[in-house]
Order: sequence, then C-alpha cells, then structure tokens
Amino acid sequence: MPSNAVREKIRAFLVRQFPRARVRGLTDTDALLESGVLDSLGVLELVAYLEKGFEISIADEQLVLENFQTIERIAAFVEGQLQDRSRPTSDRHDRTRFQP
Repeated sequence: MPSNAVREKIRAFLVRQFPRARVRGLTDTDALLESGVLDSLGVLELVAYLEKGFEISIADEQLVLENFQTIERIAAFVEGQLQDRSRPTSDRHDRTRFQP
C-alpha cells in the first residue's frame, strides 16, 4: 500500500488543479477518469506534476488506465518508479535501448 505522504501530495495537487476534485471530496479509490475529475488533458497535467514533483520519468507506455485510475493506483505507481530509481542501473529495465 502506498504511503500516506505520497497519496496526500497527489490529492492536494488534484484538489488544487481540478474543480471537480474540490467539489467531490476525493477518496483514495474514486475513479478519477470515469467520474470526470480528470480528462486526457488533466492526465497530462498530472504526469507533468508527478515527473517534476517526485523527480521521476514516465514513459509513454506507462500512460495506461491502470496507473492513473485512482489516487491509490497513482501513488503505488509513483512509489514503484521511486524504487526503480533507487536500484542500481544494471537492475533496471533500460527503456532507451532497443531489445529485439
């Protein structure tokens, strides 16, 4: 389960940036896209925030519903990215190198 600090940072961003998030009072398991809190442009704003705020990189192939459906899933995704970043380079999957 993701840490409270990561979830709270994500929730604070969503409430600050997206009016529907303020009105709804978000829980960790609310479906953000289906409820209209986020749309496709909102996801891009969220990705930019996550990359800058948590100092992670998000590849195009990681932009899938499973990673961005709820605050809980976003936080778990961010924590996974942070853990990947802390692993030695040889243990990480190199996305920039072509592997046939």
